[in-house]
Amino acid sequence: MLSLCIIESPSNKEILMEDYLQEALEIVKAQASVRTMTEEEITSMVQKLAAGIKAIAEGDVAESGLPAAVDPQKAIREKSILCCACGKSFKVLTKKHLSTHDMTPEEYREHYGYKKKLPLVCKSLQRERRKKMKEMQLWTKRGKKS
Repeated sequence: MLSLCIIESPSNKEILMEDYLQEALEIVKAQASVRTMTEEEITSMVQKLAAGIKAIAEGDVAESGLPAAVDPQKAIREKSILCCACGKSFKVLTKKHLSTHDMTPEEYREHYGYKKKLPLVCKSLQRERRKKMKEMQLWTKRGKKS
C-alpha cells in the first residue's frame, strides 16, 4: 500500500494521506453495506470524502457558493435520484427536501438545467407509474358493462 507523507516539521505535524483514505474507506464501506453501489460511485465517494476529511483537518472552509454537488446529467438514476444541491439519494425529490435548500421544484429544475415538466423521481418509479396509468386508461370513456 502506498503511503504519502507530508512533514511540516518532525515534532509538529505529520499528515498522512493514508489516514484520510482510511477514514474515507471506513465511511464508504459502511455505506456500501447498507445499499448497492457501483464501482464508480465507490471510488468517487472515497475521493470526495478523503479530500473533505483532509480539508476539515487542515481547517479549510468550504465556499457556500459551490456549484452542484452532483452532476445534474448523472443525478437521475435507475433506482435513485440524487439531490444536486447536497448529494443525498432519494426515490422522489420532494418539495419538503427542496425547501431545505430554499428552492421550489420549479426553481430547482431551472437552476440545474432540467426541463420544466421533468418528474423529480428515479427512473424505475417513473416507469412503474407510467405502466399503472396505461393500465388504468383514464383517457378513455367508461362504457356500460353488459
